[in-house]
Amino acid sequence: MSQPYTITPGDLQTLLESHPQAILLDVRTRAEFEGVHATGARNIPLQTITRAELSTDTSLSKDAPICLLCEKGGRATVAAGHYLAAGFSNVLVVQGGTQAWIDAGLPVVRGESPVISIERQVRIGAGSLVLLGMILGTLVNPLFLILSAFVGAGLIFAGITDWCGMALLLAWAPWNR
Repeated sequence: MSQPYTITPGDLQTLLESHPQAILLDVRTRAEFEGVHATGARNIPLQTITRAELSTDTSLSKDAPICLLCEKGGRATVAAGHYLAAGFSNVLVVQGGTQAWIDAGLPVVRGESPVISIERQVRIGAGSLVLLGMILGTLVNPLFLILSAFVGAGLIFAGITDWCGMALLLAWAPWNR
């Protein structure tokens, strides 16, 4: 399996204008997508992408440029692996994701209500669990400090591997669907 290519938001805008068959897919959750997304992007959340479905999907050309973006690039890279494994030959990951697209001043569609990104939800959840572990460990039983240690170890693991189990769980939460 080959590696996906990366493309800057500006170069992607040029590609989309010159190749009408190119497809821009946003792999963030539906709620994140509805908050703000690149104009012309279609939403296919990462948690719904499976290699088996991609292999049998006839709505996408295996040779057309498939351009993937998420918030900052991590989920798009994972999705690119699925597309490459399913036989798509021209897979591009947008460097810096939707945030880089916005920073470049490219056109976006904004929803009516702001949505908290998965990344921010993870920070809120992890911080809350660490604080809860510290409070319970101090006031109830020192064994509750294990909760804080577990969350800290999870954050270190996520930072090293760029894989976050809490983010994957939050993506399935009702408010992110």
